[in-house]
Amino acid sequence: VQLQASGGGLVQAGGSLRLSCAASGRTFSTYTTGWFRQAPGKQRELVAGVTRGGSTNYADSVKGRFTISRDNAKNTVYLQMNSLKPEDTAVYYCAASRSGRNLRASDDVDYWGQGTQVTVSS
Repeated sequence: VQLQASGGGLVQAGGSLRLSCAASGRTFSTYTTGWFRQAPGKQRELVAGVTRGGSTNYADSVKGRFTISRDNAKNTVYLQMNSLKPEDTAVYYCAASRSGRNLRASDDVDYWGQGTQVTVSS
C-alpha cells in the first residue's frame, strides 16, 4: 500500500483545513487508517483513526474540532480540521494498519504516507 497525503498549508488560528490521503491497492478498504502528527522536538502522536467498520478514535486535544472520515470507493481518508490552534502546527502523516483495530500508537502502523506540513499562525 502506498499513501499520498495532501492538503496541508498555512492558516490563521480559528481557520480550517482538510487533509486527504489517497491510497493505492485493492485491500485498502480492509485496513484501519488514520493520521498522526509530529511537531518539532516532539514524538509522533496519533491524531485520529478510523477502522474498516467506521469506528473512530481521536486524541483528546482534537476532539470536537477534527473529524476523520474515509471513502473506500475512492481509497481515500480525510481529516477535516476546524478551529485550528497554533499548537496544531506539525507535520501530519497518514497511516494504515492491517490489524483492523483502532490505531493507538506508531507501533500499530504498517504503512506510512509522506508528511504534509500544517502551520497555524496566531
